[in-house]
Amino acid sequence: MNHTTLATTLSANQSDCQEVLLPVSLFFTMGVVSLMENLLVVVAVVHNRNLHSPMYCFICSLAAFNTMASLTKTVENVMLVFVDVGHLDHQGSSERKMDDVIDSLLCMSFVGSIFSFLAIALDRYLTIFHALRYHNIMTMRRAAAILSFIWTTCGVSAMLMVRFFDTAFIKTFFIAVFAISLLLIIFLYVYMFLLARSHAQKIAAYTTSVKLQSHCWSGGNMRGAVTLTILFGTFMVCWAPFFFHLILIMTCHANPYCECYRSLFQLHVALLMSHALIDPAIYAFRSAELRHTFRKMLFCLDWWRCSQ
Repeated sequence: MNHTTLATTLSANQSDCQEVLLPVSLFFTMGVVSLMENLLVVVAVVHNRNLHSPMYCFICSLAAFNTMASLTKTVENVMLVFVDVGHLDHQGSSERKMDDVIDSLLCMSFVGSIFSFLAIALDRYLTIFHALRYHNIMTMRRAAAILSFIWTTCGVSAMLMVRFFDTAFIKTFFIAVFAISLLLIIFLYVYMFLLARSHAQKIAAYTTSVKLQSHCWSGGNMRGAVTLTILFGTFMVCWAPFFFHLILIMTCHANPYCECYRSLFQLHVALLMSHALIDPAIYAFRSAELRHTFRKMLFCLDWWRCSQ
């Protein structure tokens, strides 16, 4: 229901650009499909013991945050339908409380996605450049502690953001989290690939057999880094327009060019929702183990027996 409020604000401003409106059915369909996809990822990781590793735990966390975003947007769209037909009062006390809950969960899913990306990036770094010590450094106990910290921090920060979102400090903080996390992940990427290039040059000096073995090891781990790059690139493409919209709300109130950009708000929301729709396809495309698990879940009549 947050996008309705922003749309009303937009219509009150003077602009030659007409607001772009998308049907509620489109948002509802995207929410339901992405919810089913991400639930499939979560169930696959939980059930398949071969996927019980820190990296897949972090991927499962990312899918869980996507599931939360899909579920809340689906509920929000259902509420908007009831508002349109007059069964709900948009200004009612219970509706406003529900709106706050939905906004809190959406904020939590966003911050959780950022933190999950950071955790996956750190895991890939340790896998590639500290392979011999990886299982001593990134144990399942430590992975569980990291996930507990992520979910607790996201829950608290989401409630604070929604409760005090009208203040400039919270809006600035919300955007700063996005910018700082982006810079951290980009720095880690650049550092990883520079080290990988340096290692490749050193490998070239060894014998052919050592070179071949090292290439096989490096290729398998770098594949995980490439997957992470694709996931993060998708996240940026889907979320950046929405955050640019928030920046314009704070800094550009009357400029007609800013109003024209804000007239595309519902497109930005649809792009944001498509992130949860695309991620599971990336998992399935890049991970052979996940593809194998998905096939069992979807095509085996007795899935629990087939999974043994």
